[in-house]
Amino acid sequence: MCPEYGATAAFFPVDLVSIHYLQQTGREEDKVKYIQKYLEAAGLFRDFSNTEQDPDFSQVVELDLSTVVPCCSGPKRPQDKVAVSDMKTDFESCLGAKQGFKGFQIPQGHHSDKVKFSYNDLDYELMHGSVVIAAITSCTNTSNPSVMLGAGLLAKNAVEAGLTVKPYIKTSLSPGSGVVTYYLRDSGVMPYLSKLGFDVVGYGCMTCIGNSGPLPESVVEAIVQGDLVAVGVLSGNRNFEGRVHPNTRANYLASPPLVIAYAIAGTIRIDFETEPLGVNAEGKPVFLRDIWPTRDEIQAVERKYVIPGMFKEVYEKIEKVNESWNNLKAPTDQLYPWDPKSTYIKSPPFFDNLTMELVPSKPITDAYVLLNLGDSVTTDHISPAGNIARNSPAARFLTVRGLTPREFNSYGSRRGNDAVMARGTFANIRLFNKFINRQAPLTKHFPSNEELDIFDAAEKYIEAGQNLIILTGKEYGSGSSRDWAAKGPFLLGIKAVLAESYERIHRSNLVGMGIIPLQYLPEENAEVLGLTGQERYNILIPEDKDLRPGMNVEIKLDTGKTFEAIMRFDTDVELTYYRNGGILNYMIRKMANSC
Repeated sequence: MCPEYGATAAFFPVDLVSIHYLQQTGREEDKVKYIQKYLEAAGLFRDFSNTEQDPDFSQVVELDLSTVVPCCSGPKRPQDKVAVSDMKTDFESCLGAKQGFKGFQIPQGHHSDKVKFSYNDLDYELMHGSVVIAAITSCTNTSNPSVMLGAGLLAKNAVEAGLTVKPYIKTSLSPGSGVVTYYLRDSGVMPYLSKLGFDVVGYGCMTCIGNSGPLPESVVEAIVQGDLVAVGVLSGNRNFEGRVHPNTRANYLASPPLVIAYAIAGTIRIDFETEPLGVNAEGKPVFLRDIWPTRDEIQAVERKYVIPGMFKEVYEKIEKVNESWNNLKAPTDQLYPWDPKSTYIKSPPFFDNLTMELVPSKPITDAYVLLNLGDSVTTDHISPAGNIARNSPAARFLTVRGLTPREFNSYGSRRGNDAVMARGTFANIRLFNKFINRQAPLTKHFPSNEELDIFDAAEKYIEAGQNLIILTGKEYGSGSSRDWAAKGPFLLGIKAVLAESYERIHRSNLVGMGIIPLQYLPEENAEVLGLTGQERYNILIPEDKDLRPGMNVEIKLDTGKTFEAIMRFDTDVELTYYRNGGILNYMIRKMANSC
């Protein structure tokens, strides 16, 4: 999660709690002792009782623990935290706010709109803020026994109080490890989770990466009919637009117990302090505080049921339990035997025109702008990982090869097929392109004045031999450090990106693919410079001998306007990658020259 707060890594020194974790998860006692002794000898073990180990910090941040409150994050970015006590009012303010990080631009007169629908022969209604996905998922939250057992105990208390989850809400439990299932089962809370619809559907990313599966058709029809801002609540890591599900415009990250609470409530528009989750068999209101387990209750269950032997048992089964996996025949050839019929793995085109001699750097001339984007364009916008939409260029590609929509699978599963991934680049339905002034994976092809799928437009430009660039705003490439968010634009013919600022890892990935990351000068951006994106761009790249890190380059437009931008090659090594056409070409040449 470090990219969300601008870091590469977060350092937490090993202490006794870390050692206890190794013991709890079934590591051999001798090895654990050896690890601790080694870390102590190497000066890497932190003993918080030893004041001599207190570091001298260059900056100290004080935190008043009394100000810490339960939070969720959303509705569109993980960094936008909202106190649980403010969730109702915050969502309602988001409804009418201008389209953006926190806004949906729903007209004031439609904030209370409701749409009736039927599901399993029963009538229900949806409105803005209705929860349609509730998922306990991801590698992060489900690795914490305290919150998982807390969720299980909350479910137990809820069921015993007579509370239920509406059947149309897509509920799921997808832990990051099979160990979770063991201690939920042994502690006796699994039946209560199942009663509320939180059955184990598998292990891994699932809803967190967009693999929730389809919503009931009647639910989707109601959402579309009412133009509703439906909600997904998940214990995942990221909630960027279009990532969780195409029909949930608002998605909130929450702890597993809160996922259950919002699933029971059926809406995000609830104040847990003053409004009940529901009523019990006697018709009395049941509040969240009435069923929330105490810390002592959770810790007692954790001490009793999360034991080292459980971890050992699961780990020992890993190599034995799946016969289908064990029976797979792995090729032993020195070179990979490409299957031309495979729609999952194909030989990539990155080295098709590679020569041993370096191609001299040259200016980017008469470039069209493929996309004119705003701030916080994430790697999920650039290279979505979720399901492949039926009307997308990737879907058409797979259909021609005999696949049905049920077989399309996800972009994440087809990362080994560059043809699919290129067609999936910028295919996020929540991408806002200023050229078409709405959210859609479309753009304007200026030579023909057509509105096309982004891949189709890029293909037309490439066929005509025309260079392409992208205009964008602040924090371009934030989110997951996804390599295809740089490979995809490369395959679309993108030569450069002009942004106000970059997420650090994504900028590095662009360099690695030979795409030039350009940055506006301080206090400048497209609006200040009067750029519309309809201009033709000439970027005057110096000769190789004159290139240096962080230098300014001149950009001339066909309108006669000229301005400068910073060429964000930050090191000499990055310049070397660029001269080679990217890090892949550099490594191939280096390996070939060493033979």
